[in-house]
Amino acid sequence: MAGKGTKGVVLIGHGGVPKDFPKDKLKRLVELDRKRMAMGGPPSDEERQLDSQIRSWPRNAESDPYKVGLEKLGTALKAELGETRLVLAYNEFCGPTIEEAVDGFVADGVNDVVLISSMMTPGGSHSDREIPEELIVLKERHPNTCIRYAWPYDMNRVARLLKEHVDSFDDS
Repeated sequence: MAGKGTKGVVLIGHGGVPKDFPKDKLKRLVELDRKRMAMGGPPSDEERQLDSQIRSWPRNAESDPYKVGLEKLGTALKAELGETRLVLAYNEFCGPTIEEAVDGFVADGVNDVVLISSMMTPGGSHSDREIPEELIVLKERHPNTCIRYAWPYDMNRVARLLKEHVDSFDDS
């Protein structure tokens, strides 16, 4: 259990579709999502049910290598964060949701939460629109918690990281 003043980081990944999730259910979920986005409004009961099914689907390295990859990044990031707590969350297809991750932190007494995305380039709907929209809702729900979104990334710093990675493959 965390104490007052504890800081938490939510590492947000896109989320992948498990390879063994029924294709007909995925197709229906995508249809319902597209229809809702075009017409506006909240998700239908059917869409919520299918979303819950795919997010809670059992996963392993073979069925969802993306989740395993984000978990590896989380492990490396946790080693850098020291005492700061870390949880993973996903935009879609996998759980927990960002909302669930933040709600869990708040329930544990964390009062300073930073959201970060594993998606580093601007222009994506998740990082540029959906996470900021969710941030507004979370701040309203948890007015006594400092919740920030560490976005956008400094592209010069990302470029340096990528250059260092490229340099690590030099034969010299």
